[in-house]
Amino acid sequence: MLHEPLFAYIESKSSHMLTDYEKERIQTAFKTRHLRKRQYLLQEGDVCRYMAFIVKGAGRMYTMKENSQETIVRLAVESWWLGDYESYNLYSPSIYYIEMTEDSDVLLVTHESMQDLVAAVPAIDEMVREIDRRGAIATQKRIHAAISLDAEERYELLAKTYPEFIRRFPQSMIASYLGISPETLSRVRKKTLYK
Repeated sequence: MLHEPLFAYIESKSSHMLTDYEKERIQTAFKTRHLRKRQYLLQEGDVCRYMAFIVKGAGRMYTMKENSQETIVRLAVESWWLGDYESYNLYSPSIYYIEMTEDSDVLLVTHESMQDLVAAVPAIDEMVREIDRRGAIATQKRIHAAISLDAEERYELLAKTYPEFIRRFPQSMIASYLGISPETLSRVRKKTLYK
């Protein structure tokens, strides 16, 4: 059942065990969807109507400059959330694209349904607060890395913190995520192999 990983995730982020009734409510609120590799979950200019919980697969969130250069701001794999939080919460047009990088199974929830669950299911309320707390810390660390660390240090930190990213995403995407050129990433990778 596709919802089981979500139930496990919710319980891992809270001090509550879900009741059968709560699981039923969650299952009703989260819709299953299969997305193919290179299929979009969101395109620039659209409002992010769903937050996606990845059950199987991987995706990326990025912006596109006028010269067709991509800047990846988020990578996500199983048991990660993917969506434009600003657009989702404020119902504003997104500046991002969200594309699956592998065939993926996701669970989608609307803002309204999530708010209903937050009010009705203590474990969801606690999970959302924990996600917000961890998200703020991760954002702060990412900003620090971008402005304070050189390319080699950024790569090493990513490899240590999220080794599955290095295995699952093409090197061009890793370079974009780190804010460096693919050539620089190639040099950094060779250098770290010989350390």
